[in-house]
Amino acid sequence: MTDAARPLRVVGVSGSLHARSRTPALVRATLDEVAARVDAQTELIEVAALGPSFAGALRRDDVAPEVELALQRIESADLLVAGSPVYRASFTGLFKHLFDFVGQYELVGTPVLLAATGGGERHALILEHQLRPLFGFFQALTLPMGVYASDGDFEARELVSADVRRRVAQAVGRSLPLIEQSARLRPSEYVATW
Repeated sequence: MTDAARPLRVVGVSGSLHARSRTPALVRATLDEVAARVDAQTELIEVAALGPSFAGALRRDDVAPEVELALQRIESADLLVAGSPVYRASFTGLFKHLFDFVGQYELVGTPVLLAATGGGERHALILEHQLRPLFGFFQALTLPMGVYASDGDFEARELVSADVRRRVAQAVGRSLPLIEQSARLRPSEYVATW
């Protein structure tokens, strides 16, 4: 059992290849919504910043220390918010490569809220056809409702759409009972110390 009194450890991962883009803004808005509703310690991991430290790595032993720390944060999260821009009908290669280093059984039962951004509404199926199977491989608990936002939902790389903000609130609200239950029940051998 985990300590019910401690804050939830919530890690967002942005698969965007650019430091200032729509995807980290969407993931950050989701992290903020969780923190507004429950006691949570949040962290955003951006592959744009970490990419040069692991892009050429073939094994986890090859990654830089800051990437290893990010991987440990991902593996010990009570909730993972995983987001990527749509790139050639899928998530970005660096997003996938980061998760190539995550231990195969380290996300078992971990709730994952899926998020994605794209040029238009036609890309929204990335949530179901790309992201959900990836986290299914890890035996993670992909939450029923994900969040997708398109170019028109942002201004100056900030989320401005009231509809998307409502979807974020709805996704978090519907998921919190599952997240809190998972945090209480998750075996301690899967939870590293922060």
